[in-house]
Amino acid sequence: MKKSIVLFLIFFLIISTPLVKNSTKDIDYEIYLIEENLLFLNKRFNDSKLEFDYLSSSEKLLEYQKLYFENLLKKKSIKEMKIMNISQGKIFISDLSILKKDE
Repeated sequence: MKKSIVLFLIFFLIISTPLVKNSTKDIDYEIYLIEENLLFLNKRFNDSKLEFDYLSSSEKLLEYQKLYFENLLKKKSIKEMKIMNISQGKIFISDLSILKKDE
C-alpha cells in the first residue's frame, strides 16, 4: 500500500511539473508584454507632459523667457516681421501679410 502511494505521488509530481512550468512561462510572457506597454506609455506621457509644460500658456512662456533669456528677447510688432524665401540659391525678403478670412 505504501509503495502505491509513493508511486502515485511521484507520478503526480512528474505530471504536475510541466503544467506548472508552462503556466509560469505564460505568466512571464504576459508580464513582459505589460512592461513593454508601460514603457511605451511612459514615453508618450513624458512627451505629452513636456509639450504641455512648454506650450501650456503665454504666461508660462513669458516665465521661461525671464528665466532663461532675461532681456535678450524683444517684442516686435507684426508689421516689423518679414518673410525670407530661398529659391535657386537666391534670397528673397518680403513683408508679412496676414489676410482675414473674409478678404
